[in-house]
Amino acid sequence: MELSKKHIIFLLIILIIAVGALSIASAYTGTGFSHNIPSSKYYDLSASDILSKYNRTDCHVEESGICVQVVDGDTVYLDNGDKIRLVGVNTPERGVEGYIVSKNFVQKLCLNKKVGIDIDDRKHSDKYGRTLGVLIVNGRNVNEMLLKEGLAEIMYMPPSEFYPFDWANDNTPVSHYHSSSSTAKTPTSSQSTSSSDSANYVGNANSGKFHVASCPSVSDMSEGNKVFFSNRDDAINQGYVPCKRCNP
Repeated sequence: MELSKKHIIFLLIILIIAVGALSIASAYTGTGFSHNIPSSKYYDLSASDILSKYNRTDCHVEESGICVQVVDGDTVYLDNGDKIRLVGVNTPERGVEGYIVSKNFVQKLCLNKKVGIDIDDRKHSDKYGRTLGVLIVNGRNVNEMLLKEGLAEIMYMPPSEFYPFDWANDNTPVSHYHSSSSTAKTPTSSQSTSSSDSANYVGNANSGKFHVASCPSVSDMSEGNKVFFSNRDDAINQGYVPCKRCNP
């Protein structure tokens, strides 16, 4: 049966709708991190109100410029053309719950204002060519604020000059990407020489943290996630990070 022009147009429309629906379903969501902090929490607060809650940072400004665009909560563009990826943190991607709130938080603090960057001396840029560093506004660490406000998760990816666990609260989430990508997740032969009876330190293969054997967190840990170390250097060399609870 010969298709009319009308039928062909109708079929093309259906095809376009189907392709669009598939694209939405497969949209990039990063690590999938999200939060449900309402926009109203910051609506009536000025940038000064927010900044006044935090102490001045020990980070040093190595580059400065005007923030001309906030892409999302962890990426900003400067007027000199530099693209900045906030190191140690990860905020929700576009289309994921919490994206707008995290982005608006950074916009309120930074957009069209002079900001400083403390560049990561151990890894200057990521695979997209963005400069990795700490975003500084009026002497305050924006990376730290995002974590403490619950607007971002920790994404610690060594080598890095900065240790984002020092900026976070005890209940700040840790990126699953950090956990799954770290070499800490697969015990090596040197790790396996320590048994549960002789180990001084216990790592959690899920969280990427290690603890002294007597830490209460160890008793809460699944047996399948436990990795044993005879000394803390082994744990650190394997990519694990110290527990903030027991400070091994």
